[in-house]
Amino acid sequence: MKVLVTGASGMLGGAVATALRDRGHTVSAFQRRPADLPGIEDRTGSLTEPDSIARAVKGMDAVVHLAAKVSISGPESEYRAINIDGTRHLLDAMRAQGGGRLVNISSPSVAHLGSSIVGLDATPPDPRRARGPYPRTKAVAEILAMEADGRDGMLVTTVRPHVVWGPGDTQLVGRIVDRCAKGRMPLLDDGLALIDTTYVDNAADAIVAALDRIEDVHGESFVVTNGEPRTVRDFIGGLCDAAGVPRPTLRIPGSVGRLAGRVIEKVWDLRPGYDEPPMTEFLAEQISTAHWFDQRRTHERLQWTPRVSIDEGFARLEEHFAAHPVA
Repeated sequence: MKVLVTGASGMLGGAVATALRDRGHTVSAFQRRPADLPGIEDRTGSLTEPDSIARAVKGMDAVVHLAAKVSISGPESEYRAINIDGTRHLLDAMRAQGGGRLVNISSPSVAHLGSSIVGLDATPPDPRRARGPYPRTKAVAEILAMEADGRDGMLVTTVRPHVVWGPGDTQLVGRIVDRCAKGRMPLLDDGLALIDTTYVDNAADAIVAALDRIEDVHGESFVVTNGEPRTVRDFIGGLCDAAGVPRPTLRIPGSVGRLAGRVIEKVWDLRPGYDEPPMTEFLAEQISTAHWFDQRRTHERLQWTPRVSIDEGFARLEEHFAAHPVA
């Protein structure tokens, strides 16, 4: 197939584009700056530009939609313009050329309402109660995408990879390692919340499987994880050990962390610039509440299982940091 991957300049997007290329598909990448991936054509532009999206989609059999504004702070209008309006522009462009296959990449946070998630499957997105501008706008985007399934020649499925990490990750791994190296990473409630995470190669494999199986699984949403829940303390500790930085020693009650995050958010709203706050209420909830998922339906319907364990992922991360030491 001819497949367009949006957001291929990111770690997961690049892994998906590369995996699709290696399977023999003709792959193009759409994002604001060139992804520079061997054997993959770059089509640059923004999700806020309907014309550039229409040009990128033209002639494509399928789209894997990863591009999004991902952060823990910032004006909600920016999230809406990219995550909601951008998804709407993409759907319009696909409809205009007669439809196609769409694997929409979302997040389990669209259904995380502030309390623990223990052994659940993919529950419906809830933009009204989702916790923060990113989850709210991704919830609306997922609803828009799934409403398009079965209409105007469209087949749509959604994949929600959970806490994706791996070598070269500047988002999750980079930020955690940097804060731990500086002694600024707190453990809320002693880091005992049990969470699922996903090694990047496993997330990419699941997304490719969703595209392969879309005729059978369209109209369904899937949470994807390694299926190996660890405590926040153990997971962060594993990242620190791989990077050769101290494990966090700062302990804060979860209630205090959530209150502090709420206050810090209000302070950050008054500050100039776009740097991220050290804590938000959403982030505090994420690292102080359990969120692990039942993967049985995901494995059965996508005919996919993870091939890289968390411990093997830590070993690969250690090799990466051996070649690229933390300053």
